[in-house]
Amino acid sequence: MAHNPLLHEYMAVPPVTRAYTTACLITTILVQIEFVTPLQLYFNPYLTFRELQLWRLVTNFLFFGQLGFHFFFNLIFVYRYSRMLEEGSFRGRTADYVYMFTLGGVAMLFCGYWFSILFLGQAFTIMLVYVWGQRNRYIRMNFLFINFRAPQLPWVLLGFSFLLGSVFWVDLLGIAVGHVYYFFADVFPRMDGGFDVVSAPQFMKMLFERDESVDANAYRPPVEDQPGGYDWGAALRPDLMMGNDNANAQPAVGAAGGGDGDDDGGVVLGGLRRRRQRNNNDAGGEGDTTAGETGGDDNEDADAT
Repeated sequence: MAHNPLLHEYMAVPPVTRAYTTACLITTILVQIEFVTPLQLYFNPYLTFRELQLWRLVTNFLFFGQLGFHFFFNLIFVYRYSRMLEEGSFRGRTADYVYMFTLGGVAMLFCGYWFSILFLGQAFTIMLVYVWGQRNRYIRMNFLFINFRAPQLPWVLLGFSFLLGSVFWVDLLGIAVGHVYYFFADVFPRMDGGFDVVSAPQFMKMLFERDESVDANAYRPPVEDQPGGYDWGAALRPDLMMGNDNANAQPAVGAAGGGDGDDDGGVVLGGLRRRRQRNNNDAGGEGDTTAGETGGDDNEDADAT
């Protein structure tokens, strides 16, 4: 089968983000072609629990409105920030990410029941943006020519919704739920007496995750955030400066002799010394012969004279 770049890019999206954005897109298309209507999707506690239309617990998070600016705006934000979360702080922790979706959705449904909010997809988007912003505090951003840091992005979006005349308290709900999750996930466990509250149950980890001990793709913090660093004292340690050279020299000598490093090294060095001494003796003998011949010639010349 021929390689399909579009399919490859689609499958490269993390699974939770891929499933959620695909469900949002399909739901909107079904509404657009009038296969279903928004009246079948919105959250209605009576129809949900009395008439057992349980799909409304999910579909109210999947519909952002008719195809248009509002839909694409929310879908892009969901895709972008959900993917960055799943590939960043939730990398290798699919169960915890699904559990965050579950906790956030349940909290929003509870609030939607009391405040009669029909569709909670926008609030869910703001929750994802809020959690991402809190975990990337020092990233600088620009939105509509406004410069700010990542934690301020949900408030900028809330102001944008207010200017457009949208229901801005839905954004407030997303900020509130996102802050509660961030507090119990990142702040409370570091406090005195704190502990992990929002970790996924064991059955979800068994369902969504492989063995993390052998997962090469598990999330690791950047180098600057990891403990330790360059061993500054290594350059001054004699065993590291000289030991490696000596260790490397011994196998070289042994290899030249074809056997044990110490024994064969002594044999090779002894052979070299004997060869050098033999060369010196040969050179000395030639020098004596030359001197004798020269002396003999001089004596003959002297006698002739």
